[in-house]
Amino acid sequence: MDQRDRFVIGSLTTDCHIFEGDGTRPILEENVRIIYEPGRRRVKLPAEVQRWRRDIEAEQQRKQAAGERFAWNNPRFAVENIIVSRSNETEEPLVQLSLCDADYYDFLATSINLDTPLREGEAATLRSQYLENRDPVEAPAFLSCSFGVNVAVETGPDRKMVFARRSVVVEGHNKERWNSSVNEGLAAIHDVPKDGSPISLHSVARRALREELAVQDDDKVELELLAFALDVRNHQWAAFYRAVLTDLTAEDLTARRSRGVEDKWEHDTFAFVPADPDSVLDFVLAPDRNWTPCAPALFYLALVRGAVLARDGNPSGRLDIEAAERRAMKRLK
Repeated sequence: MDQRDRFVIGSLTTDCHIFEGDGTRPILEENVRIIYEPGRRRVKLPAEVQRWRRDIEAEQQRKQAAGERFAWNNPRFAVENIIVSRSNETEEPLVQLSLCDADYYDFLATSINLDTPLREGEAATLRSQYLENRDPVEAPAFLSCSFGVNVAVETGPDRKMVFARRSVVVEGHNKERWNSSVNEGLAAIHDVPKDGSPISLHSVARRALREELAVQDDDKVELELLAFALDVRNHQWAAFYRAVLTDLTAEDLTARRSRGVEDKWEHDTFAFVPADPDSVLDFVLAPDRNWTPCAPALFYLALVRGAVLARDGNPSGRLDIEAAERRAMKRLK
């Protein structure tokens, strides 16, 4: 029995559970608290997962020695819990995220083995033992060794929504799938401030923009955190952002990528679609387009936020997106 609902758009039911946020108002940066004490706690893996992790480490070391493409084991985090509450007076969302130390091989050992039998000849898997018939939000931390920041990007002057397709060389289940405009996993080496200040998800979003679209820190960006979500297929937590590039066009982004970008290898295709709801929803709902579990929900909430702003902050702007969704479904019939 499912313990959490999944995002539905048109005739498409995704494997994304929206945990907090509906796109009508942003979650303010100062209202997100990330609790992390470097080196104090490390994620604990069950014996079977430890064995898979050792096998992954040995295989990656073999690939590196052979001069083959290998996955570098960068320091990451495991999500211990996410707690949502409201401020006393304005009832604004307050989000507390607790993290402990993990690494990329911990993530691979769990994410690619959710449906692998724990012991030879037995049916039990990580999914059946820890996720099925249970609330996935309450899953143990070792199953959550990844936290992704996903950004829906809209260019300002020419109003184009940016869609990206993951390349064949990325690790995990989402290769060759259409995804958010940019995305980055929270990483200790990049995202823990050296001055001891708290981790900032806004800073991670800006890093994603820089590394994948060459949007620099001095470029003007209207950046808003819209939601927290859980990919219930792969059990990965995510933050959803909307970014409007005030001064950059689709042509500007294409030119910048042609001159080199830090993580160019992560995506093999970009699409620039008019940012009006009808065009975006036609792209999202196109038959046979292969999506990552959470991307359709991200772009839908980005449309909702745009519609609310177009109505001077009226939350009923989400009804304009529902109307566009109905039009899109009629065009598909």
